[in-house]
Amino acid sequence: MSERLRLGGVRVLVPRPRERARELCFLLEEEGAEVIALPLLELEPPTDPRPLQAAAELLRRFRWVAFASERGVAALVEAARTAGTLEVLRSRKLAAIGPGTAAALAAHGLEAELVAPVSTAEGLAEALLPRLEAGDAVLLPAAEDGRRALEEALTAAGISVQRVAAYRSLSHPATPEGWGEVCARPPRCVLSLPGAEALTASVRAVAIGPTTAAALQARGWLPAAVAPTPTPEAWLEAAVRAIAG
Repeated sequence: MSERLRLGGVRVLVPRPRERARELCFLLEEEGAEVIALPLLELEPPTDPRPLQAAAELLRRFRWVAFASERGVAALVEAARTAGTLEVLRSRKLAAIGPGTAAALAAHGLEAELVAPVSTAEGLAEALLPRLEAGDAVLLPAAEDGRRALEEALTAAGISVQRVAAYRSLSHPATPEGWGEVCARPPRCVLSLPGAEALTASVRAVAIGPTTAAALQARGWLPAAVAPTPTPEAWLEAAVRAIAG
């Protein structure tokens, strides 16, 4: 039994609500980890919700809708439901940045026409560009304060892009009692906390992908491991590698 508990005695911080990271928490606990599921970012509606609602009302203008997050899916679906254009959304071509976002679409009865093989904004742009035709318009429901790499890549290729704020991220005031040996998923919220820089010496960070890894490195926190794909299974194996050294 002890041989399969590869994370026995390890405390893991997952900075998301448990209900939004249930599978990851379960996999970690199966391997013996003590999981602290704590949302360090609160996802809120955008400061001005009118552009998102207007885009939902005018969905017929867009041939493609590209989603870079699960939250973006939920926000646009809700806006389309309010606008009475949910069936129009079903008829659009939908692109997802990765399997988690594709699963979020499927949960709403929507099918991703394209799932990026590399789950980054740059990877989604590279996969999407060959599918686009002259005159195509692309809608990007995105984080208000998020990266603009996808928008910039499509615009540079001459594609008509409308980026709308679908949600915004706010730092959560809570701080866990005793940080974990492994920090899971996006680091931005962790590094913004008072005294968080001290974590770099005592907490092994595991990045969910290359974008998160780059953000960590920019703050002087070298990731102990990087998950090759943004899935719970891949992150678990990366965490095991981090602990193994």
